Amino acid sequence: MIREDIRNIAIIAHVDHGKTTLVDQLLKQGGIYRENQQTVDRVMDSNDLERERGITILAKNTAVHYGSTKINIVDTPGHADFGGEVERVLKMVDGVLLLVDSFEGPMPQTRFVLKKALELKLKVLIVINKIDRPDARCDEVVNEILDLLIDLDADEDTLENPIMYVSARKGTATADPETPGTDLRPLFDAILKYIPAPEGDPEGPAQVLISTIDYSEYVGRIGVGRITRGSFTEGMSVVCTNLETGKTSQSWRMSGLFQYDGLKRIPAKEVSMGDIVALCGMEDISIGDTVCVPTCVEGLPFVKISEPTVTMTFCVNDSPFAGREGQYVTSRHLRARLMRELQTDVSLRVNDTETTDAFEVCGRGELHLSILIENMRRQGYEFAVSKPQVIYKMIDGVKCEPIERLVVDTPQASAGAVIEKIGRRRGVLESMSGLDRVRLEFLVPSRGLFGYRSEFMTDTRGEGIMSSSFEKYEPVKGDIPHRNVGALVAHETGTSTGYGLFYAQERGTLFIGAGQEVYEGMICGQNARPDDLVVNVCKQKHVTNMRNASASEDAMRLISVHPLTLEECLEFIDDDELLEITPKTLRMRKKILTAGDRARQWRNKQN
Repeated sequence: MIREDIRNIAIIAHVDHGKTTLVDQLLKQGGIYRENQQTVDRVMDSNDLERERGITILAKNTAVHYGSTKINIVDTPGHADFGGEVERVLKMVDGVLLLVDSFEGPMPQTRFVLKKALELKLKVLIVINKIDRPDARCDEVVNEILDLLIDLDADEDTLENPIMYVSARKGTATADPETPGTDLRPLFDAILKYIPAPEGDPEGPAQVLISTIDYSEYVGRIGVGRITRGSFTEGMSVVCTNLETGKTSQSWRMSGLFQYDGLKRIPAKEVSMGDIVALCGMEDISIGDTVCVPTCVEGLPFVKISEPTVTMTFCVNDSPFAGREGQYVTSRHLRARLMRELQTDVSLRVNDTETTDAFEVCGRGELHLSILIENMRRQGYEFAVSKPQVIYKMIDGVKCEPIERLVVDTPQASAGAVIEKIGRRRGVLESMSGLDRVRLEFLVPSRGLFGYRSEFMTDTRGEGIMSSSFEKYEPVKGDIPHRNVGALVAHETGTSTGYGLFYAQERGTLFIGAGQEVYEGMICGQNARPDDLVVNVCKQKHVTNMRNASASEDAMRLISVHPLTLEECLEFIDDDELLEITPKTLRMRKKILTAGDRARQWRNKQN
């Protein structure tokens, strides 16, 4: 049976191509808001970090009504590091809107999400966004999309579907770029016509595959998924089974049953095949589980999530300032928090190490892990992390490393510097196009991109755009220089002074200002030379009975202090360093704090 009164769609795209802005307009024109209701931009980015950074991190559900049809919409992240969020929610939908920027065209994440949608046999409706940009190049972008579809072996129906032209900011859509639209009705009509309605047996034994986990302080864990068969009623008894592990739970009673309508979850008495629902009552329900009736226990296959490519060590903070600012500081707290993250993040892996104070955490990229770190520090956790490392694999007896497809958009004058820097990092130039602004496409080892973003912004004077996504594993490419500068390391524990920092700044760039507490072995700045240098930033000016000229006092000023962000710290630290994370402070430090012990270890390595 086909339910014509429902459409389930996901909006997928590369980062900053306008997914969340389009959802805003779909909600407004779908009648979700009152006429006089105050609204905010990017209403689906409800997480604090999402609003601060202007990116989508978690996939979220909403629904609008168009005529007699309910359209369930899933807003997905655009960064490649959160690709696992996209992969799992695709099991809930019957089709996708592929959003592409009218100037940038298909980018690495566009290829990734489109490939996943085609593998699941989902219908694809292509939408060109930002057609009101003055530099829009719609015709060229359409050709690039068609080339991408052919390259990914899309079927004839997908190639023949019309292409919609949208301005998400203005809330208009049209099928003809020469005829400007007035609202999003043409897009709504295209969704009803080209995205198939859900099919299934509404009379069979109830069955739903859990694709997302939510949490509420009142009802606990909430499983979200699409009903593939039958119907559920509030309070009915169900069981939870997992096809991959083969485990089946005891029968439990659903304490809550919800549907999505606009921005709210509303209680429902009964839901049936094709609905996207939220279920409450099972404490240990997880992503990939199938909820079904006890009389017919059948697990559904879950999509295979791409493996992590980057690993970091999370360990208990053992610095001299440990325990001052954090609420949760022990290995027990750290382990429990990481295990809780595993329940909602399907792309993450956590492994125990030889010691009980450290854990190996594997993710899809630096951004993926840095968002986890930022969330943990905001929740009161204090810990330390190591430099990110790539995850190697043995394939047919050959050691292989992850390779990323890097797309760079840069002014013509900066193209040479970018090609030279990527070449040093073992990258291979695949294609080059454009005149005033050049688009470069590379295949480069993932470890070659560690620490490159800050160099890239300097080389392109802040005008360049770079994005990458995992492509494949290839044999290890050889040595790649990580950091060509050393660190300025604090000589003693104390409080930094303007006098001490004034003489230290001659050696390089400072990361801290005057009046900050430091300890021996803490990194205070970047050395201009390749080796590390121990500096005394706590040095006091000796008091004498000689009168000092005020001019000499005024001249002793710090040139500049450049405090690093979390991502910049992760890019800067080397193999022998750690990043200390607390709710209030980020401190980079040497693993071995005392200079004498570091020198002794270096001599032992030489021998």
